[in-house]
Amino acid sequence: MTENEKGLVVVSGASSGIGLAMTNKLLMEGYSVLGLAKEFCSAEITHENFSSVEIDLAQLDKLPNELDQIIKNISEPIRGLVNNAGIGKMAFLEQLSVADMRLVMETNFLSHAIVTKAFLPQLKKQKSLVDIVFTGSEAALVGARQGSIYCASKFAVRGFVQAIRDECARSQVRVSILNPGAVRTPFFDKLHFEPGGAKENAIEAEDVADLLISIFNARPGTVIDEIKLSPQAHVWQRKE
Repeated sequence: MTENEKGLVVVSGASSGIGLAMTNKLLMEGYSVLGLAKEFCSAEITHENFSSVEIDLAQLDKLPNELDQIIKNISEPIRGLVNNAGIGKMAFLEQLSVADMRLVMETNFLSHAIVTKAFLPQLKKQKSLVDIVFTGSEAALVGARQGSIYCASKFAVRGFVQAIRDECARSQVRVSILNPGAVRTPFFDKLHFEPGGAKENAIEAEDVADLLISIFNARPGTVIDEIKLSPQAHVWQRKE
């Protein structure tokens, strides 16, 4: 990976869905990208400014040491940290196992808190502008049936974002959250439902990636706190 003047963006969940779209968009815009994901075997990213580290964010006890090593290996200014990785386990509460509940909360919230904690001291020391962006969800705004724990994880992210935004206000670090509705990605592959088939029933991952760039392009001194984007028509369908 070659150093460039736009700097490095670290993206978690970079191997598929929204994270992959964000990675490709950032590379197109001239940033270097360090992608974090459990595995990259299905993602073909050959850009010279892309590098990757395979890491299981759900393994919380291992994260601090692994992140410390990742940070030590970074030699260029960090322009952004995108906390995007996430999973969904949807069912009525009594149908969810305790293991499922822990996995969702640890992957969707606690891992991002730990990643941010690891990077934040270095980001605050930098004299240049830094954006920390979280992929939230419309589930961070309104609870929904069969989404109790998923919604709880996203509500937690949103509260966390609001708190650390205030903590970072006197530094060059801006903190934002993107809250998309249904996005047509592999997120739904293991779920029993999916958005309707019409184009107005789901957002495309590239739509979210475009808004990420808008956040990065905001005038220094201005923070885009939160963006909500929705399909024009919410339609859900059960899989056959």
